Amino acid sequence: MTKQEKNEVIELLKGKFSQYNNFYITDTESLTVAQVSKLRRHCFNKQVEMKVAKNTLIKKALESLDAEKYAGVYDSLHKVTALLFSENPKEPAMIISSFRKENNNDKPLLKAAFINGDVFVGNDQLKALTQIKTKNELIGEVIGLLQSPIQRVLGALQNKDAAKAEVAEPVVAEAPVAEAAPAVEAAPAAENTPAADAAPTVDDAAADVTPPVEG
Repeated sequence: MTKQEKNEVIELLKGKFSQYNNFYITDTESLTVAQVSKLRRHCFNKQVEMKVAKNTLIKKALESLDAEKYAGVYDSLHKVTALLFSENPKEPAMIISSFRKENNNDKPLLKAAFINGDVFVGNDQLKALTQIKTKNELIGEVIGLLQSPIQRVLGALQNKDAAKAEVAEPVVAEAPVAEAAPAVEAAPAAENTPAADAAPTVDDAAADVTPPVEG
């Protein structure tokens, strides 16, 4: 590799380290070419960038950016190194863990991880890294915690209002339907009843009076 090519690699790495706050340093030395290609596909599918580079060039790129900031990862730059860059801090750990299970192997090894300024060194840190909370997950948990008391209060108020409504509403018992009174049958008209004698008129009464005979 010429000096020009080395400088190009260093500039490329500097761009990636500046772009991402999270990167993993892995050891892929024992992987076959086919396995490395498969690992690249896994990374590509999860929006993780994988870069293989010489340790000396990786260190120069980090030192040129901020030698003190990245000091914790320098001791991990040995053997074959593959860098995994990701916006999601735990996605590379998930990829490595899944890849190992699929291939029934313990490779690639995790040498170190730089997560938002914190350095995790050693392969035994992988499980803890798979459990890191992402920014969106933390926001979701905070929102859930904030909403939970409000939901409990609203639920209590709704239950209280429902109880009040039950007490306030009178229970109206259904009155039995009164049976209709039997209709009173009209008295039958008297049959063959002799008609009452008509009362005598004034003229008839006057006719019956005999005037006195004068002597």
